[in-house]
Amino acid sequence: MCANVQFTQAIDAEVHAQEYRALSAAAMTCLFLALLSVFSLLSIYLLAIPVLGILVGVYALMQIKQRSAELTGRGFAIAGITVSCVLFVLSLSYAAYVYATEVPEGYQRIDYSQLQPEEGQIDQLVPPLTEELNGEQVFIKGYIFPGPQTQGIKTFLLVRDNGDCCFGGNPKLTDRIQVTLADPERLKFSKHLHKVAGKFRLEKKPGEAIDANGSVYYYLDDGHLR
Repeated sequence: MCANVQFTQAIDAEVHAQEYRALSAAAMTCLFLALLSVFSLLSIYLLAIPVLGILVGVYALMQIKQRSAELTGRGFAIAGITVSCVLFVLSLSYAAYVYATEVPEGYQRIDYSQLQPEEGQIDQLVPPLTEELNGEQVFIKGYIFPGPQTQGIKTFLLVRDNGDCCFGGNPKLTDRIQVTLADPERLKFSKHLHKVAGKFRLEKKPGEAIDANGSVYYYLDDGHLR
């Protein structure tokens, strides 16, 4: 009788041990990243979140499979992977749509890399392309160089990045475009990326930059914010 009781208790203990499984931390992390993936709709740079969620979810499934007697949470991992995949596709599609439609009709997209002197041409201040762009309607993205005026801004420097500005530095000449907005358009200073369309103008004899110390070769007249 005693032996039967002990045998029964041993079986119950084993069944209980098999029934209890810890919830996979990786599976829960995957689900958390899936929820955060909604922010990838705000910027293409945040697409790393759903990608990371997918990778963590795959790892969680592999871990649960290898340790099925210890871990659970497969459903959470699958849900996280699914949501991350959907948001990744949506975010990428939205970014592609914005890129394809952000340039106004009749304008051409340019970037700051096209405005730099050719490598090895020490005596060349601006590349030949800028002469071809002179008088053309262009579209470009950049950051506002901080000046004394913060609201109702009509003329400002659009620069390649805001890294130097944060430390009180000045961007190089070919990383500056002096923009004058068309009336009555005005803007309020912010550190965000700005999209500007206007008529490109090259001045081989540079004028004085409005905000940064030094000169400026490139101008954007009759500008419009996008």
